[in-house]
Order: sequence, then structure tokens, then C-alpha cells
Amino acid sequence: MRKLYQQVAAAVAGAIQRGEFAPGQRIPSERDLAEEYKVSRPTIREAMIALDVIGLVRTRHGAGIFVVDNPPKDAAMIGLDIGAFELTEARRLFEGEAAALAAVSITDEEIATLETLIGEMERENLENISGEHADRSFHLTIARATRNSAVVDVVESLWDARYRSPLCAHMLERARSVGVQPRIDEHQRILTALRDRDPHAARREMRDHLARVIDGLLTATESDTFERARAEVEAKRSDLARRVAV
Repeated sequence: MRKLYQQVAAAVAGAIQRGEFAPGQRIPSERDLAEEYKVSRPTIREAMIALDVIGLVRTRHGAGIFVVDNPPKDAAMIGLDIGAFELTEARRLFEGEAAALAAVSITDEEIATLETLIGEMERENLENISGEHADRSFHLTIARATRNSAVVDVVESLWDARYRSPLCAHMLERARSVGVQPRIDEHQRILTALRDRDPHAARREMRDHLARVIDGLLTATESDTFERARAEVEAKRSDLARRVAV
């Protein structure tokens, strides 16, 4: 069964290919599409990004999303299997419970490892290192602290899916391009709950953290935000080219 965002993307793609949306025409707003298809804003956002990835639509700064001038006739949704919103929602469910379970069995050594990883996260943020290596290790350390290999497998597979899915990778790259990074203060609060061996607080802090990740992705993938960042990059590139030519 197709995921919701795939259903919406396929419906809009079909409308484009039938000529209901002409080349160069503006696609209805997210709000209008959400009402029409009876789905959430993140679902519409994933659908529009999927259509961008396959080359059917493009974002115009300050204006919205438009059909490309020459839309492909045979655009397929191949490989766009999971988006960042859907994935993070699943992480919020599983990792919230994993944090609660870890709180009752985590060792002092694992607490120390988490402290070290937060330091690594800060360094990666400062050096703008992509890949979120320390962030992934932080969450997997918590999963391992549950002493349940099935939990570890699920959490690890959710993290790995971030890199396997072209749609998810595209969305995360957009977020990184506008400065989204792992939030140190939120990881500190998760660590504090685990150090206190408080399962209720650990579950709450993990769920709150991942809810904010979803909010951050929404903001980062706003068309105006992304286009503004891209325009700034192009301006810097042009300035650099002028300087090199001197």
C-alpha cells in the first residue's frame, strides 16, 4: 500500500501529466492541498519535495511551487520510499519508549559515553560536519542501554533509513543547507533524565526532542527559507568568482 505522501504526490503528478496543471502554473498552497486530500501539512510537504526530486515542480522564491516548463511524461516515484517527517515520527514513538526502558538499566559507563558524545556533537556543529555521526551514536547508545537487541535493531534501522531513502536524504540535506544541526540542549535534557534513572522524564524528553526535530524540518523545508538560503549561496559563489578573477 502506498504511503500517504506517495498517494498525494501521485495524484498531483497525474494532474500535471493530464494537463490540469499547465507548465509554469502555480500549484495550490499547502493548506489548500491538505484540505483537498484530507492529510497533514507534513504529508503535503513530503509530497511536494518528492515532486521536486523527480523534476515535476520547482520552487520560486516568495511565489510558491510551480510546474516546470517541460514536465517529464513518465516521472516515477521509484526510490522515494520514506520521507523525513514519517521517519522522525516513527523514531519519536520507538525511541521515546527506548529511553524509558534504558533509564532503568543504563550504566555509569554508558552515561559517561553519552556525555562524551554530546561533546562530539558540539564539535561537529562548530565544524559543520555533516552526517550526524555523534548524534547517531548518542541515540544508539541509549538503545543498547535497554539490553534488548530487538530495540537496538529497530532504532538502528530507522537511522539507516535516513540515508537509504533518496527523499529522506534530500529533505535532510535541505535542512542542513539552512543551518539545522543536532540540538545540544535537548540532548543534555535527555542525558539528565537518564542520569536520574527517571523513565518518565526520559520518555518525555526524547519525545519532545524528536517533536522539535519535526518542527525544525518543517521550518527548514519552507520554500521561502530554502530558496533564500540557495540565493545566499549563489551570491557568495559569484562574489568568490569575482575575487578569484582579480
